[in-house]
Amino acid sequence: MARADPLARYNAKRDFKLTPEPAGKVEKGAGNRFIVQKHDATRLHYDFRLEIDGVLKSWAVTKGPSADPADKRLAVRTEDHPMSYADFEGVIPKGEYGGGTVMLWDRGTWAPIAGKSAKDIEKGHLHFTLDGDRMKGEWLLVRMKPRPGEKRENWLLRKVDDAFAGGTDDLVGRRLTSVLTDRTMADIAADKGGEQSLQGAKGAAFAKKMAAAAAHNKQVAKPVAKPKASGKPPKFRPLQLATLVDAVPTGNGWFHEIKYDGYRAEIAASGGDVRVFTRNGLDWTDKFAPLVRHIAALDLPPCLIDGEIVAYGKDGNPDFSALQAVLKRGHGAQDEATALHLFAFDLIEQDGKSLAKLGNLERKERLEALLRGARPPIAVADHVIGAGETLYAAMCGAGQEGIISKRADAAYSGRRSKNWVKVKCTRRQEFILVGWNPSSAKGRAFASLLLAQREKGKLVYKGNVGTGFDAAMMADLAKKFAARERKTAPVDVDAAVARKVHWLKPDLVAEIAFAEFTAGGSVRHASFLGLRRDKEAKEVTPEKQQPAPEPASDVTISSRDRVIFPEAKATKGDLADYYAAIAPVMLPHMARRPISLVRCPQGRAKKCFFQKHDSGSFGDHVHHIPIREKDGGHEDYLYVDDADGILACVQMGTIEFHGWGSHAGALEKPDRMVFDLDPDEGLAFADVKKAAADIRRQLADIGLVSFAMLSGGKGVHVVVPLDPGHDWDAHKDFSKRFAEALSLAEPDRYVATMSKAKRKGKIFIDYLRNQRGSTAIMPYSARARENAPVAVPVGWDALADIESAGAWTIRDAAALLERAGSAELKGWGFAGQKLPAL
Repeated sequence: MARADPLARYNAKRDFKLTPEPAGKVEKGAGNRFIVQKHDATRLHYDFRLEIDGVLKSWAVTKGPSADPADKRLAVRTEDHPMSYADFEGVIPKGEYGGGTVMLWDRGTWAPIAGKSAKDIEKGHLHFTLDGDRMKGEWLLVRMKPRPGEKRENWLLRKVDDAFAGGTDDLVGRRLTSVLTDRTMADIAADKGGEQSLQGAKGAAFAKKMAAAAAHNKQVAKPVAKPKASGKPPKFRPLQLATLVDAVPTGNGWFHEIKYDGYRAEIAASGGDVRVFTRNGLDWTDKFAPLVRHIAALDLPPCLIDGEIVAYGKDGNPDFSALQAVLKRGHGAQDEATALHLFAFDLIEQDGKSLAKLGNLERKERLEALLRGARPPIAVADHVIGAGETLYAAMCGAGQEGIISKRADAAYSGRRSKNWVKVKCTRRQEFILVGWNPSSAKGRAFASLLLAQREKGKLVYKGNVGTGFDAAMMADLAKKFAARERKTAPVDVDAAVARKVHWLKPDLVAEIAFAEFTAGGSVRHASFLGLRRDKEAKEVTPEKQQPAPEPASDVTISSRDRVIFPEAKATKGDLADYYAAIAPVMLPHMARRPISLVRCPQGRAKKCFFQKHDSGSFGDHVHHIPIREKDGGHEDYLYVDDADGILACVQMGTIEFHGWGSHAGALEKPDRMVFDLDPDEGLAFADVKKAAADIRRQLADIGLVSFAMLSGGKGVHVVVPLDPGHDWDAHKDFSKRFAEALSLAEPDRYVATMSKAKRKGKIFIDYLRNQRGSTAIMPYSARARENAPVAVPVGWDALADIESAGAWTIRDAAALLERAGSAELKGWGFAGQKLPAL
């Protein structure tokens, strides 16, 4: 009996005279291809396809794949597709089956995990790995039990928790262009190739609305696809160094990271051109070649990244000795178990601009956004705000080296300071090898090594180390010693110590662990960890613990008991405490922006007023910048750059902070676009959430990543971060035409005018905040409203489950800080993208 044609359903559903899709026939392919196509048909979905038996087995994933193992995505089984469909990208005509825009969103190879096979599909449980441009690692497809009368075959697609898992990467939210042509959905809908066009943002109809909204200008906006990285990698810059302290700094003004046991490295990248520098500026690109290839594959814009390169030991922890072994074996000996890994923790420069003056946490958020698509062996180092003692205890309990604590609002100084401090679980320092004692044991090259450090320019003896060596390490050191032997002692020691010593040229630096220093200054219970090839002997001085920095503020809050929010019985002191706690995550979005304040000195229920100018009454922590106004004159506007600046404003009765769409250093170059969705009184919050999702989708179709924020009032803000390469006229014009296009496309739902008469039953898309001098509420700002609500950044998935725009209040600082460090909000509000050009 002839086998049924697996593509019969596919062919029967299509008229190939009308659709550009390929006709179906079974073909022999490589046997392991997979693709994902973004498909804007009746509703947007992602078609996931696996090559099996000469066809593409297919599932429609309604929300698209997620890298978070907690997300179980509905995947509806559809008809098999032909192999030729794997390269299809284009527009299926309206009225035809599947009519809409199709983008090739991901592609690569797949394989069942060991012991499994493609035949497991018939069992309803397929466990497999993917190696695509975007989807990687282990995944599961599991068939759901059908409900009575249900005809479609429902499955769940889920990421397995492995090295490629993680909710920090919003796969579908940030991957907006084709892996085949680098086009947006709008470009494909308009059948544009190399030329980028806004047409097709919701099919050609939306483009016509956009053009109608710009009747004064025949041109429509053209989304600029992410440019290929160009220019040379940045030059090496001196690294910020941490001061050793005796305790973990306390307070929310600090965030804390693991102190990784490896080599400090500065990564200079521009596309495929990558350089790796040591802490002293030595070019070690060749030594880290396997890692360099992974960084180059990210095609980063010109940037300078600070981080630590590590290798893992047998216990699964970063281990300095393991790193030494990997480097000694060389590139050819590296495998998954001995690979080099990069933990990035700072972004010093990007696109030719220094970020050093930004706060530590703001640079970290920008780094999260830059490396959001990275996968192991590249990762952004995790951090916690406050709670450093808990992290420290966990690291010491796990046998790790310790933690690094960073003042959240401090700049990158490129030197050692107390804005970065380190707290170690065990004593470890660098020492200079100055000699060795012979061993009487067979096969042992030496008995112990003599150690020294430089004090006031002179080498000082610090004792011996005789443990921590394996045979290979001893043999390697013996070779190095033979080339460095000298007759005279480079350091003063007692005759008894020097009696059998073979002296060495003092240029080898070793990492030594020890219990303590003796009263005479020698190490006790020392253990050799490895040579430090990235440090010079002249740098090696004693590292002495200093007292941990104390939390301090120069701002005194008076009248702390004054009730500011009567309904919530919240006082001025409560408000100040909220801002003191939330300042670290608020400042990355507000620092150095001109701000306007809503001041309510007697409380929100009494007289409040808007203030944007100041003659100096706020004190030294609130800064001024002269700004030209419409009449040609100049006025001093306010801005802050640290937590004390925020508190100084609160002391003067401030409740709300509203900020410009540009920074004080580049006033005429906006970098933040906001669409404020303001519903008519009769509309439910669900209508606002749906509108926000629609706007997100329209922006995504033209290649723009956006973020959601609860306003703390009635609505939602859709925030679009932008590179500051355009002026205010272009900024306002784009936002105006975008809002008007939406109101023209769906006049029953949206209005783009402030006229209250026209807003009945509709949502006002307020674009007017995107003009010079206008402001928008800042993330985490309190609102002068009943019960003290705050404006809160949220993830797009989380927004669906939130019931009001005022879901959090000033009482929720601890919860908001915890949320700010969650996977869904890492890098919130930051994305490198240009405004669609005119």
